[in-house]
Formats: sequence, C-alpha cells, structure tokens
Amino acid sequence: MAELWFVIVAVLFVGYFLLEGFDFGVGMLMPVVGRRTDIPPDVRRRVALNTIGPVWDGNEVWLITAGGALFAAFPDWYATLFSGFYIPLLIILVALIVRVVAIEWRAKIDDDAWRQRCDWGIVFGSWVPAILWGVAFANIVRGVEIDANKQVVSSFFDLLNPYALLGGVTTALVFALHGAVFLALKSSDEIREDAVAIAAKLALPAVPIAGAFVLWTQLAYGKGWTWILVAVAAAALLGVVAFTRAEQEGRAFALTSVAVVAAVTLLFASLYPNVMPSTLDPAYSLTISNASSSPYTLTVMTWVAAFMTPVVVLYQGWTYWVFRQRISSSAIGKSHGLTWVKK
Repeated sequence: MAELWFVIVAVLFVGYFLLEGFDFGVGMLMPVVGRRTDIPPDVRRRVALNTIGPVWDGNEVWLITAGGALFAAFPDWYATLFSGFYIPLLIILVALIVRVVAIEWRAKIDDDAWRQRCDWGIVFGSWVPAILWGVAFANIVRGVEIDANKQVVSSFFDLLNPYALLGGVTTALVFALHGAVFLALKSSDEIREDAVAIAAKLALPAVPIAGAFVLWTQLAYGKGWTWILVAVAAAALLGVVAFTRAEQEGRAFALTSVAVVAAVTLLFASLYPNVMPSTLDPAYSLTISNASSSPYTLTVMTWVAAFMTPVVVLYQGWTYWVFRQRISSSAIGKSHGLTWVKK
C-alpha cells in the first residue's frame, strides 16, 4: 500500500508540473509576447492571460492535493521536507500568493500603472516557482544531510549546489517553452505567430540544458530501466524543435507534455525506494517503508481516492473542453475596471 501511495504522489506532482508548467510559462513570457506586433501591450497581455484564465486555478489544485497526500500518506517525509526546505518553499508560497493576487485583481482597476504592477507580480510569481521547484526536486533526488532524528541539518546555501541549480534552470526553460507552445495553441492572429517564434527560439537552449540535467540524473541516480525515460524525454524535446520550426504547435505541445511527464517520472523513479536520501548516512534516509502512515490510514485514503479522483479528473477535462477555442486580440474589449478616486 505504501508503494501505491508513492506512485499516487508521483502522479499528482507529474500532473501539477504538466498543467501548471504552461501556466508558469505564459506568465513568464508576458513582457515579451506580442512585441513584434502592432497590438497594444495591454491587449496582448490580456490575450495571454485569457488563455490560462479558465484553468490556472484548477491546475493549482494538483499541488494542494499532492501536499495533502504527502501529509497523510508519508507524514515523516512531509515533516522532514517542509522543515528542511522551509526557506525555498516559503519563497515559492509567497510567489504563488503574489501571482494569484495579481491575476485576480489586474482587471479590477482601469489604470495603466496598476495593470503594469500586476503584470510584474505575475512575472515574479511565475519565474520564481519555475526555478525553485527544479532546485527543490533536484535536492530531494540528490539527497540532503538528514540526521538520526529525521531532521535536515543542511543549510539553505547547501541546497544551491551545481546539480540543483541546473535543475532550476531546466524547469524554468522547459516551463517557458511549454507555455510558449500553449500560448501559440490557444491564440490566433499575430499573437500566435509571435508565440510560435518565441517557442522556436526557446527550444534551442532548452533542449541541451534539459538534456544535460536528465543525463546527469540518470548517470548519478537512475536505474537501468529509467534509460527509457531519458530516451523518451530526449526524443520529445528534439521533436519540439522540429515542430516549432514547422509552426505545428499542436504536435509541439503534445511533445512538451511528454517531455515534462518523462522528466518528472525519471526523478521519482530515481528516488525510489527512498523518499529523501541522507548524505550523512544512508541508514538515516527516509524510505517508503519507514516514512509512511499505518496500513489502515493508507487503506482509507485509497478508497477515498478511488471514488473522488475520477470525478475531479472528469470535471477538469470538461473545463478544458469547454474553453478549447483560440483567443483573438480582436475579441478583447475595453477594460471595465474601477477608476482611482483622486482627493
């Protein structure tokens, strides 16, 4: 049962990075998308936001569910992770809060300066988590200094090692590429053309850097069968280069999705059967068996998940289907926000 919940936690994080990844990417690219066009800056940014508007908050539910599953199924993993990674996780939380507030309140006031501040909040709230999630998960796979009391004794700066920093650069570039392709898929006219061009440029640095991180992960922490995941991720990223140049954003988005799924699966597969390796002493490592809840707890959770998960997945799939149309800049109307009251 503990192994099942390890897989479930992995699936939840795969879903989060797959779906929230393009949300982050769209937010990261807001300052540059549409620059080659004559469309007013506010209109092109509203087009970008509208592509993720109906789904971004639903995508974040995957993170909340993953955190809840981690807390209930592996309480020791949860406690060690959240205490040892307190600073980076707090920074991620603050960035996500800023992003939520900026997205929700951007249209509330009809003022260019207000919208510009909100735009920078969206950019900040997209770039920071995109980088720090890669740093955090790279350190989880690499291992940190955990003592006999299951406490992380590493400092914050110990987390900024070369492997983790490469992981952060990788997630930032891949999410930006994922978002650019999604924006091209969901927009039309000049915005789509510009997004396709940005995706083609991003693919050039993203492929070798992501390839280096995946290969490092495999050589240092992978298993024999995980070479399959490396091959899948590499082939998908190379395909993205070809399809972005051919302006086939649908196929490119399918392949960026495959690359994200393969890469995150590789991280969890490399981690197994540990959940947090200790670099002080392997005997202090947290494993699936010594960090999990009781069999009774896991059994109850399994029944709840079996009934609720299909409902949630079907509802989210229906949401994507309803809002499947492309968005045109010509469909963006005048802002109807409130105006500042000057005294």
